[in-house]
Amino acid sequence: MTSSLSRLLLRGTISLSSPTNGRFFSAVTAAATKTSQRRPSLIDLVNDESDPKYITEKFKKACEAEWFRKNIGVYERTVRRLAAAKKFEWIEEILEEQNKYPNMSKEGFVARIINLYGRVGMFEKAQKVFDEMPERNCKRSVLSFNALLNACVNCKKFDLVEGLFKDLPGKISIEPDIASYNTLVKGLCGKGSLTEAIALIDEIENKGLEPDHFTYNLLLHETYTKGHFEQGEEIWARMVEKNVARSIRSYNARLLGLALEMKSKEMVDLFEEYEVNGIEPDVFTFTALIRGCASEGKVEEAKAWYKEIQNKGFRPMKFIFTTLLPAMCKAGDLESAYELCKEVFTKRLLVDEAVVQEVVDELVKGSKQKEAEEIVELAMKNDYLQFKLRLSSE
Repeated sequence: MTSSLSRLLLRGTISLSSPTNGRFFSAVTAAATKTSQRRPSLIDLVNDESDPKYITEKFKKACEAEWFRKNIGVYERTVRRLAAAKKFEWIEEILEEQNKYPNMSKEGFVARIINLYGRVGMFEKAQKVFDEMPERNCKRSVLSFNALLNACVNCKKFDLVEGLFKDLPGKISIEPDIASYNTLVKGLCGKGSLTEAIALIDEIENKGLEPDHFTYNLLLHETYTKGHFEQGEEIWARMVEKNVARSIRSYNARLLGLALEMKSKEMVDLFEEYEVNGIEPDVFTFTALIRGCASEGKVEEAKAWYKEIQNKGFRPMKFIFTTLLPAMCKAGDLESAYELCKEVFTKRLLVDEAVVQEVVDELVKGSKQKEAEEIVELAMKNDYLQFKLRLSSE
């Protein structure tokens, strides 16, 4: 559960908003600025189709138009939809189709293809596209190098990332930039080589580059959320010393680290810094606060933070109930646990079956048979959670 929550706090490795992907797509967008007038009919034909085979055929036909080939969004959506249908052979078909067009001699376009292969786990194809760039008279700069590294990480080929980083720059005569190093940091973290990842901060500075907030956020996430609290504090202190801007991700990572260490007082102190530094708390912020308080048995404080989630209009995450409902039961606050379970079903929120079963069992033990029966009935009648709860007296 901890690892799942920590991944959510920083949104995983393949999100378009991740550090490397963000920089990558910014560079690619800059490389394709002069887009011809959009013709909605072709794009709508691809977007509105539901059959994967027809999506493939229509996409290939639409690619004959140069303006269509410059539309990054429709490429992403098409590949994502085919991947969801597990039609990887058709992903290869539409991306191989691009070899017919002069765009494949432009690095920005090729980098997009490399990254698309990487997003759906097809690293060998991404590598092939990169290797064939010279044959198409397409230069290879740090842009396509970063796309290949990014594809490698997205495909979770963590053992290959370090080798690519060491070998390729010399072969293609480029110098890695900060985005390259950030991808390497991510790869080393994915491999479990935290010490080597942290050591890269010094190497980056020795190369005349500056570790940025992406670099530090990756390391904060890996340390605070994986039980390396003291190392996380050292990285946080260095971030402050270097005057590197701390974002919501920075604060949330530290907040979760404090929650895991059951340092609720320090959590509250840190939360006060959010407002001082202009950081707007999100649902992950309050989830960490609830977890920390609930873990220490401070149920009333945890309930107060839960109310803040409601006041802010956030939709509660299932991790909240995983910690809050058992804490309520342990504290003997069965009325609150009962009401919260009802809210879960009424508002169609996500929760683990075992957690609700625990509440039912405790209600029965606490001579609240009627309330227990009501929760069991709600679980049976709902049409989104397939729970089969049992009354312990049965």
